[in-house]
Amino acid sequence: MTTLADFAAAVESLDAVKALKFSRWGYSLANAAHVLGIALLVGAILPLDLRLLGAWRSVDRTMLARVLVPVAAAGLLLAVCAGMVLFSVRAPHYVKVDLLAWKLGLIVTGATLALIFHARAGLWVERAGPGQAAFHGAASLFCWLGALLCGRLIAYFPG
Repeated sequence: MTTLADFAAAVESLDAVKALKFSRWGYSLANAAHVLGIALLVGAILPLDLRLLGAWRSVDRTMLARVLVPVAAAGLLLAVCAGMVLFSVRAPHYVKVDLLAWKLGLIVTGATLALIFHARAGLWVERAGPGQAAFHGAASLFCWLGALLCGRLIAYFPG
């Protein structure tokens, strides 16, 4: 396999992927899991990022992060796993859609920024100064909402 197209064709030709394509429930459950993962991820990230940007100043950032960061991480894990299943059934098509590269780039950037931010501040995000918190909140919103938009638009672009 020398190209991404060859890899995508090989993935799509796997017996398990062929079975999934014709499964009454398999693809639907993977799609539902992907949507649930996205809902958990974005649903947790949005209020935390808005708090980092200065909203709801009376709400303790640390307490909010202790609740929302594990929810967002679980959502990301579920969305990525289910997303790989969804990718597998139309891999040759998806590798031709430029928005997929943008989506994956935004996901990697968002996850990397989150890891760096929490490695510096820990779940005690009160340690982060207002500038650092605001930068992370804005960058995180850009990455995750951008990935969500790219993912949704993939269905409307031919491969």
